[in-house]
Amino acid sequence: ALAFVDRFVENEAAYFRAKEAVLERVEEFVKDKFDFSEVKVNINVLDRPGRGLEGVYLTVLGTSADSGDSGQVGRGNRVNGVIPLNRPMCSEAAAGKNPVSHVGKIYNVLTHQMAKAIYDRVPGLREVYVWLLSQIGKPVDEPLVAASQVILEPGTKLKEVEEQIKDVMEAELDSIKDLVWKLAKA
Repeated sequence: ALAFVDRFVENEAAYFRAKEAVLERVEEFVKDKFDFSEVKVNINVLDRPGRGLEGVYLTVLGTSADSGDSGQVGRGNRVNGVIPLNRPMCSEAAAGKNPVSHVGKIYNVLTHQMAKAIYDRVPGLREVYVWLLSQIGKPVDEPLVAASQVILEPGTKLKEVEEQIKDVMEAELDSIKDLVWKLAKA
């Protein structure tokens, strides 16, 4: 998402021209700096031409701070109650967020649930970390990336547990609607 500051955008047509110019510059930058076989850049995928102010991402300040509904929750409120300084953690605070539509809250809880399920169901693991990456405009049950990192017990080979880990992750993702319902009822 890329907010445009309203006072610098004359009208809807100017907004979409500016958005296209930024998109082209980002694509050029990536192609010049990296050797990817394919580059696809998306900016403000929820924009809708013809809807005026309702169809574009304009802000007063240049961030979502002036229009966001994210709430005022401290970042110390982790879903597991721990702030791990030497382990991966989500920077998203889950408390006070919409349990149906706030992907940060849902993925924050789901990654912990998935990691625990993998650890409990797959033998030979010492530690499990799970990452989920959303994409604006895509359903919450279709993460752009779903990845796990495991630290194996001595003698365990990744090939021995890889398929089991994948199966657990898929099962947990398939039950995301149940998780959302539980969060909403809590």
